[in-house]
Amino acid sequence: MGRTCSLLILVLLLILTGAQGCENGFLQLSKTECVDKDECEDKPCGPHAKCFNTVGSYYCQCEDGFRSTKTVNFTVEFYATCLDINECLEDKNICGPNATCINSIPDYTCKCKNGFASSNGTTEFKKGVNVSCSGKSAITQSTFDEIMKYILIVSSCTDIDECLEDDICGKKAICKNSEGSHSCVCDKGFVLSGNPTRCEELQLHLHKGSILPQGNVTLSLQHAMLDIQMETVAGAPSQYPAVSLLSYSNLEESAGGFFDGLKKPDNKTLKINSKIVTVTVSNTDTSFLKEPVLITFNHLQQLNQTSHCVFWDSSLNGGVWSSRGCTVKESNLKNTVCSCNHLSSFAVLMALYEVEDRFELQLITWVGLSLSLVCLFICILTFGLIRSIQSQRTKIHLHLSISLFLAYFIFLIGISRTENKVGCAVVAGLLHFFFLASFCWMCLEGIQLFRMVVLVFNSSFRRLYMMAAGYGVPAVIVSISALANAKGYGTERYCWLSLDSIWSFFGPACVIIFVNIIFFLITVWKLAQKFSSLNPDLNNLQKIKTFTITAVAQLCVLGTMWIFGCFQFEEKTIAMTYLFTIFASLQGVLLFIMHCLCSKQVRDEYKNILSKCCAPQKKPYSEFGYTQSSKAQVRT
Repeated sequence: MGRTCSLLILVLLLILTGAQGCENGFLQLSKTECVDKDECEDKPCGPHAKCFNTVGSYYCQCEDGFRSTKTVNFTVEFYATCLDINECLEDKNICGPNATCINSIPDYTCKCKNGFASSNGTTEFKKGVNVSCSGKSAITQSTFDEIMKYILIVSSCTDIDECLEDDICGKKAICKNSEGSHSCVCDKGFVLSGNPTRCEELQLHLHKGSILPQGNVTLSLQHAMLDIQMETVAGAPSQYPAVSLLSYSNLEESAGGFFDGLKKPDNKTLKINSKIVTVTVSNTDTSFLKEPVLITFNHLQQLNQTSHCVFWDSSLNGGVWSSRGCTVKESNLKNTVCSCNHLSSFAVLMALYEVEDRFELQLITWVGLSLSLVCLFICILTFGLIRSIQSQRTKIHLHLSISLFLAYFIFLIGISRTENKVGCAVVAGLLHFFFLASFCWMCLEGIQLFRMVVLVFNSSFRRLYMMAAGYGVPAVIVSISALANAKGYGTERYCWLSLDSIWSFFGPACVIIFVNIIFFLITVWKLAQKFSSLNPDLNNLQKIKTFTITAVAQLCVLGTMWIFGCFQFEEKTIAMTYLFTIFASLQGVLLFIMHCLCSKQVRDEYKNILSKCCAPQKKPYSEFGYTQSSKAQVRT
């Protein structure tokens, strides 16, 4: 019984052993036999690596000239790759003196510098072959051997290769040897001169016309394409239009870490996925481009990621990539189209961050300021020339209109003229002064309104005090700011205060806005108390409507709508940027509507002026006939 039990256990053990699979790295040849698996047949090591099979396993090693990113021996589980070893960087003296090291994949070569020759006559060599570079002698060993061959072979004639002679065809030409002779072939752009062995550069004649060239220009490279208008290229008619597109071969590898000027996406890294190109035009003023420049970049890798258009801004931190003025127009897996210009919008005046150049803000700015300039010019003529309406209050209207007119005009013509730093600083100083003066006159508007409504009989003040407050206070602030930080006037993007100096305008503007709001609330409260007694014939709905329109209009005139500019803290406040741009650029229109069109006295003066200008003149004989008739009637 015990023997039978032992046999059963032995048979069961054999069955279990036979049913058990082979270990990792082995293949099951039969139920009882396992053989080593050659993992190298699957080529698991990747490029530039060699696979070595072992019993039950394998390991990888990088080929000569490559180095593993992990250990020397590795497997696919290590996630290692083999990178080329740049011998020229690791050992700068690898080639010895008077020699140049040239790295290649996966090796390197050494060449003697100009004016030096290798000791064994070879043009390329490596370290360890006992080759050195020394000054060229009159006759090298190889040249001496060739001379000896010609001396020994005196009984036969052989062709002389004239192309071995240095500079036989001159520069810009290639020598081609033939039996008993030779010929020279010129490079592109050169032609044979009188001497058939010399090439001269082709003469290029340019005709300069008075008409500015027009139309689209397209330049194309292997990795990029440029679309630009000839008007943008030429600039002034007196310049020759010239445009170039230059692509760098491997610059993206060494310039891919300077992203401090960009807002990085959350949990993502930035990488240059195209060749770096440079666009050069003959136009010296590229700060104001009438048409945007379109550049199409071919992707180096087809990745399903978000693309950004950037340019190299050397003014920030010694040079960083920046997206200012460049936007993505189109993008897909293969390429991205970038549109670039460098215009500025009105929103930069009170922004506490770098406002992105948006076409919508630029359009609102230009349209709003253009309308305001026209309306302010009419206001200046109205308050300055019509004597019947002149008073201390209209004088405040006049100086406010003049200050705003000059500020808007200088903004339109000079905000983007950054090519001249001194001129740009002057423009920034003038804008600083006239916008502060506008705010001071707005404050005087609020004080005058308060004195008229609340004090009633003491509503006027001296002209000297008025001028000192309107122009003296801004002059003092600008002078102190310029002396304290002259470099704060004018930036790389626009002729305005830098973010470090913006508080010299932002601070006084906020104070005046706050003061005007207080005066406005007190004035509205007093008007509400007196409104019923002043207008007893109006019903309640008409009273509310009239009072609301008057209050809102007065709110705009006092400049309180500029308060939206105080909330431009960051990019998320873009809605405030739009509101500020709309109301601030249209303040001239609001002044014209409030002080001119809504004033019955001014409207009557406009009617009188128009009637005098448009009324037809009576003929002389009609006046004579009317006079005679009148006399006849008197006599009777």
